[in-house]
Amino acid sequence: MLIKNGFLIDPASDTERLVDLRITDGLIQTLADAGTLTPENGEDELDAAGLMISPGLVDTHIHFRDPGFTYKEDLHTGSLAAAAGGFTSVICMANTSPVIDSVPVLKELMEREALEDIHIFQAAAVSCGLKGEEMTSMKELAAAGACGFTDDGIPLKNAAFLYKAMEEAKALDLPISLHEEDPAFIETNGINHGPVSDALGIYGSPSIAEESLVARDCLLALRSGAQVVIQHISSGQSVELVRTFKTMGANLHAEATPHHFTLTDEAVLKYGALAKMNPPLRTENDRLAIIEGLKDGTIDLIATDHAPHSTEEKSRPITQTPSGIIGLETSLALGITSLVRPGHLTLSQLIEKMTINPASLYHLPCGSVAEGKSADLVLFDPNEKWIPETYASKSSNSPFTGWELYGKVKYTICDGKIVYKD
Repeated sequence: MLIKNGFLIDPASDTERLVDLRITDGLIQTLADAGTLTPENGEDELDAAGLMISPGLVDTHIHFRDPGFTYKEDLHTGSLAAAAGGFTSVICMANTSPVIDSVPVLKELMEREALEDIHIFQAAAVSCGLKGEEMTSMKELAAAGACGFTDDGIPLKNAAFLYKAMEEAKALDLPISLHEEDPAFIETNGINHGPVSDALGIYGSPSIAEESLVARDCLLALRSGAQVVIQHISSGQSVELVRTFKTMGANLHAEATPHHFTLTDEAVLKYGALAKMNPPLRTENDRLAIIEGLKDGTIDLIATDHAPHSTEEKSRPITQTPSGIIGLETSLALGITSLVRPGHLTLSQLIEKMTINPASLYHLPCGSVAEGKSADLVLFDPNEKWIPETYASKSSNSPFTGWELYGKVKYTICDGKIVYKD
């Protein structure tokens, strides 16, 4: 395949220029100035004039609900959703049924993941059964292919246990990612405690539930030296804690989701259960603090926390409905709409947090565009307006349905194969 006249944005090499790309046997064979390559031997030609080319997007935090909850999503529909959003590499969480806490379960899942058209990497659990009591065989899981460790969905409440897990993760040179919500502070999860929860007649989930664990775990990260990821950060105070401990030398990373940098808890009044997630949407001050964290590098990852649920589940009363929204198919567009167009980030800075930063942290063989590397690419038009109405995902639980967004994925290419075309 020959891709002609696209504008390459590759933060890994600090490249921004018009290029031609020749792809052979799934690899980038030649990267040249635009207009210098011509088709050979009848190869397919793709005219990318007017389109941006970047490394295929990388998401460190998704749920494909497989095994155990495939009525919500499965590996195949999740992969289709990822490709439609420009993602060529994703990391699945371990909170499936059974939990990914043993080598046989991990291997069986990875064998099925390898059959899909995108790269699916797998995190393993920190604790057996996600109970926070007995540590998994992290060394064996790493040797079997786990790219990191997390009990995502459930906080690790025992600080001494977590510290030992951090030490083990550091020895393995793999990240340990943390869901930071202390249930002792929470009466109804998924909705921020404040005027909105008061209007709904419930107490909700105060930001201190997140901040208290973030403060503890930043200190544990500093002491252990482990690569620690604060997942789906939602509070401005949490952002400031990460910022402070980073200056002290902690090897900290933080994820921001598109919903947390786009919406506030006011969205719950408009969208109901479609705006319910853990941790919850918080105030405008928190949203702006997250954007500041993205701007100054305190937050170095953008991840979707893609969390499919069935229509029936999301139709229940808000106190009974599960938390979470889908996000793969709108992530890039929300980044462009909420961050790039208002001038908070450059397009290159956005792409950096969605490609090379996550790839480098998790030691993944992707995230850049260079000769000899796998042809994992996304071609998109940052100025095209579109409205998400239907999804490749098996689920449709998104508050962004019907929004006018900027930034449309036109092609997703993984290992040299077109896996999505608009």
